[in-house]
Amino acid sequence: MNRTLPALDCWFLTGATATGKTHIALALAQRLEAEIVSLDSMAIYRGMDIGTAKPTPSERAVVPHHLIDILDMEEDYSVAQYADAAEAKIAEIRGRGREVLFVGGTPLYLKALLRGLFAGPPANWDLRREIEREVAAVGSEALHARLEQIDPVAASAIHPRDTRRLIRALEVYRATGEPISHQQLQFDDGRPADQCRAFVLRRPRQEQYALINQRVEEMIERGLVDEVRQLTAGQRRLGRTASQAVGYREALDCLAGRVDQPTMVERIKTRTRQFAKRQGAWFRSLSECRFVDIAGEVEIEPLVERILTEGRKAELRG
Repeated sequence: MNRTLPALDCWFLTGATATGKTHIALALAQRLEAEIVSLDSMAIYRGMDIGTAKPTPSERAVVPHHLIDILDMEEDYSVAQYADAAEAKIAEIRGRGREVLFVGGTPLYLKALLRGLFAGPPANWDLRREIEREVAAVGSEALHARLEQIDPVAASAIHPRDTRRLIRALEVYRATGEPISHQQLQFDDGRPADQCRAFVLRRPRQEQYALINQRVEEMIERGLVDEVRQLTAGQRRLGRTASQAVGYREALDCLAGRVDQPTMVERIKTRTRQFAKRQGAWFRSLSECRFVDIAGEVEIEPLVERILTEGRKAELRG
């Protein structure tokens, strides 16, 4: 069943990693008398704090935050589950007479909230297990190459190591004979940006990359490797969803002795820059998004005022 969420008139503050969303979001939420709902696919996991750059306890004390620390790291979590949880939080927050502000950088979650969600056919577990065996035999990159042949649109949006989404795309094609991207076309039409309140912070690329490198260094100094060591103590393992988090797989490789720490750090920086580039492409593909260009040290109050003015115009048009 395909469904939409009552999120079109919510406020959104998003952007690629390390753009500086947190402090701006806190100021914006206070001006709006809003509560913040996380728009981050990894902040949902308890214990994964340093590598996901979660808001600190003191920041969460300023404004209520939701959909953070709701799962153990072994549990998988789908965009459909997130959509259900977000819908419930919207109703709960509005029931208190408060505004809703989504904050985070997961574009797939943003698209689901703005355009609805394509659920697709029900899971075909026999097909899924068959494809999982193929992944184990030939690797996810070989399956990704196969998907590129049958559904290049879907392949372009799925990372070769994102086995969960890769398996689902192949399962839908084999079950229906139709590429999943074709079935999702009805969700490709969005509203104009001036009718929405989805604001994307954007920095010059070189500045963005420098901030990413700085953030990675700070995460290492704060103890990312020790955090991963504690998470995986006693034979515990990251689940399929949690293992997609940037930095955690690299830290696991370091702990296993497959790479040294300098190599690990450089790999995290490279993968984070690649991730930020993909985030930017996603945001540009969504007509609902309006970009807020910033650089250097940001004067928060004037920026918040600008966002409020533009967002309230959309509210009046609605």
